Amino acid sequence: MSVEQGGAQLREARRDDAAELLRLIRELARYEKAEDQVETGETQLAATLFDDGATAHAIVAEQEGRLVGMAIYFFNYSTWQGRNGLYLEDLFVEPTCRGAGLGKALLARLAAIAVQQGCGRFEWSVLDWNTPAIEFYQSLGAEPQSEWIRYRLDGDALNTLARTASF
Repeated sequence: MSVEQGGAQLREARRDDAAELLRLIRELARYEKAEDQVETGETQLAATLFDDGATAHAIVAEQEGRLVGMAIYFFNYSTWQGRNGLYLEDLFVEPTCRGAGLGKALLARLAAIAVQQGCGRFEWSVLDWNTPAIEFYQSLGAEPQSEWIRYRLDGDALNTLARTASF
């Protein structure tokens, strides 16, 4: 399904979008001052988004044959609700296309997917210094979840803990 918004078409991403998605991911990482942390390549990105059994998905904004925005998401689970949730991993709209409603349209499309799939919540994280994003999210009615502290295991710490598994 494709929908017009702010001069762009919103649609589900396709395998042939992998190179452009990677470009947008790198632009987002550059904005977040973490470009050196992007490890994926086009082949891996295509496999994890589009191969059979892929658990991550993407909606894109396309303008004149070029991707100008993306929302990459996956489903998680709440034991307390006994329902799936939708988690937004990355949202990005090129700076020259901001202000036309594309970010809101991408989030609204994800909210619609969450409702259609019976999800109990729609969540994401934002860097604490990203005031424009925080203000944008709050303008939509989103509320920060400050009582939770996010933790991460990766690299050596992840591998070290994995080696202790008994089954």
